[in-house]
Amino acid sequence: MGLIVTAASTAEAPVRKATRREWLGLIAIAFPCMIYSMDLTVLNLAVPTLIRELNPSAGQLLWIIDIYGFMVAGFLMTMGTLGDRIGRRKLLLIGAAAFGAASTVAAFSTSTEMLIVTRALLGIAGATLAPSTLSLIAVMFEDETERTFAISMWIASFSAGAVIGPLIGGALIEYFWWGSVFLIAVPPMLILLVIGPILLPEYKAPQAGRLDIASALLSLAAILPVIYGVKHWAEFGLSAYAVAFILAGLALGVVFARRQKQLADPMVDLTLFGIRAFRAALAINLAGIMVMFGSFIFVAQYLQLVAGLTPLEAGIWSLPSAIAFTLASFAVTPLSVRFKPATLMAGGMIPSALGFVWLAFAPNLVQIVAASVMFSIGFTPVIALTTGIVVGSAPQERAGAASAMSETSIELGGALGIAVFGSLGTALYRQSMADISVAGVDGATLAPARSTLGGALAAAERLAPDQSAHLLQVAREAFMTGFHAVALIAIAGMIFCIAVALTTLRDARPTGAH
Repeated sequence: MGLIVTAASTAEAPVRKATRREWLGLIAIAFPCMIYSMDLTVLNLAVPTLIRELNPSAGQLLWIIDIYGFMVAGFLMTMGTLGDRIGRRKLLLIGAAAFGAASTVAAFSTSTEMLIVTRALLGIAGATLAPSTLSLIAVMFEDETERTFAISMWIASFSAGAVIGPLIGGALIEYFWWGSVFLIAVPPMLILLVIGPILLPEYKAPQAGRLDIASALLSLAAILPVIYGVKHWAEFGLSAYAVAFILAGLALGVVFARRQKQLADPMVDLTLFGIRAFRAALAINLAGIMVMFGSFIFVAQYLQLVAGLTPLEAGIWSLPSAIAFTLASFAVTPLSVRFKPATLMAGGMIPSALGFVWLAFAPNLVQIVAASVMFSIGFTPVIALTTGIVVGSAPQERAGAASAMSETSIELGGALGIAVFGSLGTALYRQSMADISVAGVDGATLAPARSTLGGALAAAERLAPDQSAHLLQVAREAFMTGFHAVALIAIAGMIFCIAVALTTLRDARPTGAH
């Protein structure tokens, strides 16, 4: 059923080359990573359909999209520690079974509330996948060069999910129903359950720390109130209610950090943040992914709600940036041999920043897609290199927790990007549409149009042609106001990441060093 690897054997034995079993195991690991990645963005193209069929509010729509990412981020570190205790392969297989089951339930959700809950359960199951797969790679590939390549392929599997996700999701939404996008996760998870025990080694940290449930709950309790407050602020305006939730979340975050300092086996090893390169790599991950995901959610909505594409057409137009990112990821390994991580990352993020400049002023569909290709290619080195720095800085027995912290920064950044940038876009849209009026149309009919662009499209279907044209023109202009604001913030985010890389990662070890 698989080799049990101990810390002593990996520490004392000479560095060995990976065998066919390890490389086949890497392929097996790619399955959950692809699906995990697809579920982060698979609903982006379903937004117009969800608005029509479930009629969510603007806040509920954002929760549907990003609750998955927040639950993943909230439980990643817990699952990393749990994997060290019960075995990383065992946790991976448990997570695969749970993910398949939750996907099936999500596919047949009958209300907004049910979909939010099932997406949350998917996030908890998804949190078992990333730390298990990355920490297994650290065990399976002892050779530095092979580990670097394996991590790059691990990143590429996420990219592959991003490539096929929009296309498959768009086709399923167009020809079936929105819930069918969840069912594509079931076959790969079943395959993993069959071949995982044969190809993947088991690893348990011999001195794994105690799992602290209170810390796990505190970490989630610190994140969700802040995001709820931000969303409420965007949807209803600044109020004492929204501020109270934000402050409560921040206070719980302080309690969480203090608890970690007091525990003998903390869920988050705060001593790792004493390493300059470690905290810089996490900061770049968090900030960079935040602006990338925040931008992608707007591009995905632009394709259908502004450009008027069908879900399948939107999926096809989403392919260029995803394919470009995937192909560029294969170049990271050879380039990392020639260039220092800081140089390679900064060299990539400069064209990323220029891509966001282009996005902010792009006048049409072709240029918007071209700009997304440009900033996607430029960002490629960041995830692979920062992941290698984070994992490589941790001792073997803490690889699960370290990989969970790396993945947490990615997932939290993605969820924050959707939540914060989505809320910003919602606020700007509502502000622009607050005083909208259409001759001969009452306020009740226009109410959905004042909340979301999808609501404006739904309202326009019930109006006369001239009324519909006027409403859609104003609504799309309001949406593009938020779109351009997000692009401008993304430029600042890239500049921040470039500065951090050049000032704090100049002497960082190459990706995969351990």
